[in-house]
This record gives sequence, structure tokens and C-alpha cells, in this order.
Amino acid sequence: MILRGGLVYDGTGAPPREADVAIAGDRIEAIGAGLEAPGAEIVRVDGLAVAPGFIDIHSHSDLVLLVDPLAQSKVRQGVTTEVAGQDGSSIGPWSEARFQETRAAYRSRYGIEIDFRDLAGFFKRLERDKPAVNLASMVGHGTVRSFVMGDSAEPASEKQRREMAELVERALQEGACGVSSGLEYLPGAFADLEELAEIARPLAPRRLPYASHLRNEDDRLLAAVEEAINVGRRAGVPVHISHLKAQGQRNWWKADPLLEVIDRAAASGIDLSFDVYPYVAYSTGLSNLFPVWAREGGTEAFLARLADPSLASRIEVYVRDKIAQLGSWDAVQISNTGADSLAWARGRRLGELAGERGTEPYQLLVELVVKDRNRSGMIGFGMSEENVLRFLRHRAAMVCSDGSALAAEGPLAQGSPHPRNFGAFPRVLGYVCRERRALSLEQAIHKMTAVPARLLRLEGRGVLAPGSYADVVVFDPATVADRATFERPHQYPVGIPHVMVNGQWVLRDGEHTGARPGRVLRPR
Repeated sequence: MILRGGLVYDGTGAPPREADVAIAGDRIEAIGAGLEAPGAEIVRVDGLAVAPGFIDIHSHSDLVLLVDPLAQSKVRQGVTTEVAGQDGSSIGPWSEARFQETRAAYRSRYGIEIDFRDLAGFFKRLERDKPAVNLASMVGHGTVRSFVMGDSAEPASEKQRREMAELVERALQEGACGVSSGLEYLPGAFADLEELAEIARPLAPRRLPYASHLRNEDDRLLAAVEEAINVGRRAGVPVHISHLKAQGQRNWWKADPLLEVIDRAAASGIDLSFDVYPYVAYSTGLSNLFPVWAREGGTEAFLARLADPSLASRIEVYVRDKIAQLGSWDAVQISNTGADSLAWARGRRLGELAGERGTEPYQLLVELVVKDRNRSGMIGFGMSEENVLRFLRHRAAMVCSDGSALAAEGPLAQGSPHPRNFGAFPRVLGYVCRERRALSLEQAIHKMTAVPARLLRLEGRGVLAPGSYADVVVFDPATVADRATFERPHQYPVGIPHVMVNGQWVLRDGEHTGARPGRVLRPR
């Protein structure tokens, strides 16, 4: 096959050039002017950009690929590789209780049978069932800690730290591409610096990254970045900060010192990078508005503390301060609920909803958490757009969605999810590059392709060059744009007509072909 007449962005950051791209099997065979091959299919891509398939360095597409392997919302963004296992949570190693809980949930909700307990089993299942996109995965520190220590908030003993490190080593041998931590979530929040360094040390001989959802992304942001840097320093490994942000209006000023800390750490020899999604709102569980100590011990313990009069004022003071940091109760939008009886809350701003129902916003928040048994999600409008653009421009930045492969219809079209699930990458190409001119296309594509491939040692991915894998996205620089909004998130982007994974068209002329040529990717 020859892609004829396109403008080739090869992923290296070099300026584009007019060239043809020849593909044989699953590889790029040649790039140049006027390529010919007897019997080759000629695909005209005149006036369109031809780039390596995008690598979503921070994705939550793991088990959803079993629910809908077509990966619609990601393929249509030009994403050809998902990097899952993020924020300290991965597919195993699971305890018996966690395995049974996950299996029951997916069986009842989707009719999907979970028959694995670790990354090796998950990879084997994906290699059998084949999704439309490639998948790489980190191993989650929180998952490993839970396997060894359950929900315990106690500091890990030397023996327990050693057991965690052994589980990380096993996952790396199975093909994990790094270790992630989620230090705002349980049980990761209970880890100290020594524990984090211990679980990161197996990465050192492989030069794979420790990727961290920081312990704090708002009032104590700078200290949290310092902690991540110190994990890398102690373990001798690359450090990658997940979805970098300065959250809350009173913290927007921290962009300058934040980037200075990052630059100084890099100058001192730390291999340091980060990813960013191009939105001013984040997404997490609704319970993240509450203090860690209140959530300790799982859902039953959390709900019991919410009902305890002796703790009520202490919890309420913390939550109200969190809302003050965001700006108002309308900075919180309910993204999903586990209970359909609470569907009235989905997609609504908490302040507006409380006003309509004649309820005080904090009381409504607690009511939702309790009635939904801590299953509700939220979108928080807490970032400055200028900071987001500034972070994206930084030399150490990569682009991520922090989202899952969803769909506009079917079982993965529920709730009111963050629009990043449908639009992160085209938003960078259209809004950030074309409209705001904050990045050139070649810079943005470099951050989406070669840079993450190099960090994770995904050989043959992230560049268009003879011998590399034929993961290719073809888009129109003049029209590419995201369409998903916070009010109507289930909308696919425009301006991306063709996407190829391992030499097979997954998206052709804007339509999903049904092909599922994705592979499990392991570092090399």
C-alpha cells in the first residue's frame, strides 16, 4: 500500500515534508517522493497530514477493551497505543477477594468473564481477543500494596516492602512498562518515601519510569513534586509526573516555581518528564473531595464516618475548604453514578442542582456519596488555561487523555464523562496548535509519538521510518477538532479520516472498519 501525496510528520519533531509512505505487512517500507510498487494499492491523501499513531501515555483503557474492543473514542482521536495501569492501579496482581469482586462486577454489568488475576493473564487474554489498539501497561503500586497489606494504613515493614518489590519485578518480567503510583488514592496514600523508592528500584536496570499521580496537586503541589523527584533520586530511575496541574485558583501562581523545580531537577541529572491533558477540568471519584483519613478502610468505614456526629464538623471543614480552592460548588460536575436511581445528578453542576432541589450543596454531596455507596464520579473545574498551555509547551511535556476508550452508543456510553475521553488529541491539534498557536504541529506530534515511545522503550513505535511499525494517523490540519463538550461529551472529533494499526485500517474514510489488529506491547 502507498499513501500518496501527504505531508509527512515523522514524529521526530522535524518539519514536515511532502512524501509518499509505502507499507508492506505491518511495517513502513519506505518514505519518499514518487514511490512505486507493482500491484500496490494507492491511497490518495493529498493535502492531509500523515503522522505516527498517537500514544496515549496516560490511559485508563484496560478492562474496557474487553467490553468493547473497537476502542471507538480513542481510535477516532488517532490513538493507536494505550498505556494503562495508571494512578497506582493495574490489572493485578489481585488478591482472591479483589479478583472475585472484579469478576462479579464485570459479569453482572457487562456479561464479561474475567479469568485472570495479573498482568500476564490480562495480556494473554488481550492477545487472544485482540482489541483495535495496541496496549502497554504499567504495574500499579496501590494494587501491589493492597495485595501485600490489604487496606492497612500502617507503614510497610522491610519484609512487606521486599514482597512488593518482588511483585513489581515479576510484573516487569511479564512485560509491564513502568510502575505507577496514585498517592491521593487509597491505599497508595499510606506509602512513605522509602516504600516508594523500594518498589521503584526494579525499574533501574531497565531504565523504565516511575510514574506518579502526585500526593497533592493543589496546596502542597511543590512538596509533592519534590517527593516524586526524591523517589527517582533514591531508586535511580526516570520520573514521570502524571497529568501535571496547579489545581485551584489560589494555586495558579505556582506554575513558575513548579517548572523551575522541574528544570532544576533535570539539570541535576534526574530524568524527569510529565504529561498533560488539554482541559481546565480534571476527573476523579466524588469521594476525592473528602480527606484521606475519612476514606481509610474502604467504603463501609467511610460511610460510617460520614454518619458519625463527632466527625461531621471536621470532615465538613475540609470539604468546604476544597470547594473554596476550586472557586464554587458549581466547579463540581457529577460525571456518573453507580445507581441508576441517581441518574438525575449525572452531568449536573453541584451548586445548580442543590439550588433546584432546595438543598444545601454540602448536604447534597454527602447524600449522593451515601446513596451511591461511594461510586459517584466528578469533574472538577480547577485549572488555568494559560497554565495548561504553558505546561504543554514545556520541553518535558507529553500529551495524554487520562481517559478510557468509550463509545457514543452501547454499554460504554453511560453517564456524563469528561470530554477528554473523546477529544484530547484532536483538541491539541486543532485548538492548541491551530487556534491558539501555542505549539507547532511537529512539536505536538513529537510529544504524542516519539517521546512517549522512547520513555517506555516501545521499539519501532512513535516514528514514521523504514522498518517501524505501521501505526499511522491521517488528519486534516485545517479542520481537525474535538467536538466533545462537558455538556455533551459523547461526540467524536472531526478531521481524522484514516487510522492504521499494525498495517491494517481501523478507521477508513471516517468509519470504523471493525478491524482489531492491536497487540500487547512490551518494552525492549
